[in-house]
Amino acid sequence: MAAYIDTSALAKWYLNETRSDDFEAYLREVSRPTISSLTVVETRSLLSRHQRMGHLTERMEQEVFALFQQDLEEGIISLLPVQDRNVMAAAHLLGRLADHPLRTLDAIHLALCEAADLSELATADRIMAAAAADLGLEVVRFD
Repeated sequence: MAAYIDTSALAKWYLNETRSDDFEAYLREVSRPTISSLTVVETRSLLSRHQRMGHLTERMEQEVFALFQQDLEEGIISLLPVQDRNVMAAAHLLGRLADHPLRTLDAIHLALCEAADLSELATADRIMAAAAADLGLEVVRFD
């Protein structure tokens, strides 16, 4: 089973967070965990924020990001590129999902999920989960 992995869920693989064990078990069952190049930027930002808050040392931040990059290079996680058409599809998606207070980047993630014809989304974001369910995606929540 292939699934799109949102940054909020993916963070549980690299950081010790609530439900990290559940996410690890889930990730081991997914045949093709998929993220986007947007997730790479969001993950770097997340790790930097944790370092600034004192949850990670600078060295730990670098090591965790290097592990993430290694997982990408080894194909443990599949990577979808973000293209202009995905951004435009996200703008359209915001109109379709007007009842949800969906953030810009989450709309892009959902547009990528649709474009890649993925039917499952793993997330720890309640708003994104509700929007994805309205799109007909199977949602696996880790919040």
